[in-house]
Amino acid sequence: MSNDERPEAPGGCLCGDIRYRIVGPPLVTSYCHCRSCRLATGAPAAAWVILRDGDLVFDRGTPVVFRSSPGVERTFCGRCGTSLTYRRADREATIDIHTATLDDPGAFPPVREIWLEEKIAWMATNDRFTPYPRTSGG
Repeated sequence: MSNDERPEAPGGCLCGDIRYRIVGPPLVTSYCHCRSCRLATGAPAAAWVILRDGDLVFDRGTPVVFRSSPGVERTFCGRCGTSLTYRRADREATIDIHTATLDDPGAFPPVREIWLEEKIAWMATNDRFTPYPRTSGG
């Protein structure tokens, strides 16, 4: 099944207060090693599905917005703390959703690995992903 044929993909937070659906094909999928993503998630890296802004629909709950750096907004569940989205002011037409919050995260494997220059030394890279020392620009 191609990304264009992919059916709606549901997901949500740990406590269930927030539920969402991806309703369009991803623009790209990424695995990010930047320090900001690590701090926002408490994980050594974060996987993302990048979508057109209108292709992410929240069905239940409203995420809390946190401005993590100039021009960047991240959201999370105000009850359980699950990190949900990432949005950059210079990319207003897109929104990133954490792949791991999907009910079926395996359906959206990363194709690129970004911010490798900030990777934790003991983390291995994945040869299946296109590597980028910093952002890929997309």
